[in-house]
Amino acid sequence: MKNERLNINGICFGEVLWDNLPTGRKLGGAPLNVAYHLNKLGIHTHMLTRVGDDADGEDIIALCAELAIPLTLFQKDSTYPTSTVEVHIDENRDVRYEIVFPVAWDYIALGEKEIEAVRQADFFVFGSLSTRNDISYQTLQTLIKVANYKVLDVNLRAPHYTRERIFELLYYADLVKMNEEELGFVATWLGLPDTDTDAKKAEAIMTTFSINELIVTYGAKGAIYHSWLGKFSYHFPALRVEVKDTIGSGDSFLAAFLTQRCRQDKQVTPEEMLEFATTLSAFVTQSTGACPSYDAPTINRFVWLNSLDNTKY
Repeated sequence: MKNERLNINGICFGEVLWDNLPTGRKLGGAPLNVAYHLNKLGIHTHMLTRVGDDADGEDIIALCAELAIPLTLFQKDSTYPTSTVEVHIDENRDVRYEIVFPVAWDYIALGEKEIEAVRQADFFVFGSLSTRNDISYQTLQTLIKVANYKVLDVNLRAPHYTRERIFELLYYADLVKMNEEELGFVATWLGLPDTDTDAKKAEAIMTTFSINELIVTYGAKGAIYHSWLGKFSYHFPALRVEVKDTIGSGDSFLAAFLTQRCRQDKQVTPEEMLEFATTLSAFVTQSTGACPSYDAPTINRFVWLNSLDNTKY
C-alpha cells in the first residue's frame, strides 16, 4: 500500500452515530465507516448525513473534521437527536446492535446542493438501513436516479427494513455488497430453494435485479466477487488474524475494494481488488472499533507480520 491521492470523488449516504461499546463510545455508522476508509485510502469522499443540534452531534462533527472527512454535506436537525447505538459483543465476538429510532439521520433533507454533489461524484454509496424512515428514503430515491455508479451495501438490521424497499434498492444498484446471511435472506424472499448453492443464489439475484457486480462476504472464509461484466466469480480467502471485534470490517472491505475498482490510472485485476479489500478488513478486525488509525507503513507492516504468521499453518 502507498500513500496516494486518487483523482476519484465519492459520496456516502446515510447514518452516522455513536456506537456505545463496552470499552466506550466509538464513531460509527456503516456509510460513515466507508467514507472514513475511502478518505484514508486517497479518495475524496463526502458524507451526506444528518446529526442532531446537540452535544453528541457537535462531537461527531469535531471528530469527523479531525479525521479529514469532508463536512459540507452534513445537516443539522433541531428536532431529532444524534444517533446512538448500544453494541453488545458476545463470547464468540459476534455483535448485536440496539439502534434508536427516530434520530436525525432518519430525516436527511434534499436540496439542489445534495443533488448536484451526487451528480458530479464518480460513485454513490448507500445502505439499506437509511430506508427505514420515509423522509430519508425519499431523499435517497431522488439521489440514486442522478448517481453515476450506484453502490448498495445491504445492511439488514431487524426490524429496520422491509423486503419491498430492499428489492427497490437492488433494482437501482450497479454494485451490491452483502454477507452470507443477507444472501440467504434475499434468496428466500425470491423463493429460491434452500438446496441451491450460493453461486446459484447469487446468479439468480443478479439476473432478477439486473445487477452487474455482486460481492458476498463470508467472514473468516473470505469473499466472492461475482461479475457479469467479466463473466466470472472470484473467491479470495480471508487472512488469519486474532479477532478483537468485527465492527466495520465489511465497511473497510467495501472501501478498499472501491479504491481499486474505480481506479482510472491503471487496470486492476479482481485478485488485486480482493487482496487489498481482505487485507484492510483483516486489519480492522484485529483492531478495536470500525475506524482505527493507520497509514501505508502500518498496513504494510501488518501484511508482513501476517505473512510470517501464516507460514506457521
